[in-house]
Amino acid sequence: MTALRLVRGDLTEQHVDAVVNAANSSLLGGGGVDGAIHRAGGPDILAECRELRASRYGGGLPTGRAVATTAGRLPARWVVHTVGPVHSRSEDRSAQLASCYRESLRVARELGARTVAFPAVSTGVYRWPADDAARIAVATVRETVAAAPDAFAEIRFVVLDAPAEQAFHGLL
Repeated sequence: MTALRLVRGDLTEQHVDAVVNAANSSLLGGGGVDGAIHRAGGPDILAECRELRASRYGGGLPTGRAVATTAGRLPARWVVHTVGPVHSRSEDRSAQLASCYRESLRVARELGARTVAFPAVSTGVYRWPADDAARIAVATVRETVAAAPDAFAEIRFVVLDAPAEQAFHGLL
């Protein structure tokens, strides 16, 4: 049975097999979670991301997809990069956000990761409301884990602030 946990803290300090990066499509670093992971993990992550851009993802990683690299100096083994959708009031992009979690878990499972730490994908600069993002994240992870109940030992949702913590807490 997979344990789902909520942690208020720094994603880059999680001792897990795989940490998920809320990346931008360029895979070359940025702000928020993406920038923090690249800064803390060091140049090895960026080097692998550049290789991915030069080979399979010349146009960038599509929204909702996921790909893995080394974790560099992070206490994790791998970073699973996923590109969340920008929130829109006029277009329902919730399937793309759900895909970020589903695809990240697929990649983590293929790597053999037993413990995974997620940020609240798309809630920062992509402006997804925390309550809705948490609902989609938890429902998608539960559904994915139910299909492969022995694949993971623990999945963490790591949040930085009280509003995100409250959003996830009510669902876990």
